[in-house]
Amino acid sequence: MRLLDSSSLELREFIGRNIPKYVILSHTWGRGEITFQDLREIESAKKKEGFLKLEGCCKKAKSDGFQWVWIDTCCIDKSSSAELSEAINSMYEFYKNSQICYAYLEDVGKELDGAHLDEELRVPASIKFGSVEDSRWWSRGWTLQE
Repeated sequence: MRLLDSSSLELREFIGRNIPKYVILSHTWGRGEITFQDLREIESAKKKEGFLKLEGCCKKAKSDGFQWVWIDTCCIDKSSSAELSEAINSMYEFYKNSQICYAYLEDVGKELDGAHLDEELRVPASIKFGSVEDSRWWSRGWTLQE
């Protein structure tokens, strides 16, 4: 299992029973997600839209006393089909063994403008989502498992 250090933003591999306590992020994917490859060039990664989500998750983890974070977008090397398949098969265990699962609901309580409108939502620009019940997070296949 690969985990992200919440202070240094560096990835580290843990094997077998030597996995430290960690928190995990449940979220919907958006534009500019930070990938495994992006973390090799952290200055470039900081310019992507998804960096704020990653950084916010790490700050929350640190404030809750955790050094390690698991975020699917960057902790899995999706260029390796074997690693991706193994991660998908292990997802239940990853969530079960985490200390805390943070849910990042990007579309709750914020204005959406045309530039950030998700095509799948098919809602007009300037809709304000005010409640958790309206989040697209509920419509994903992994939400119940997470």
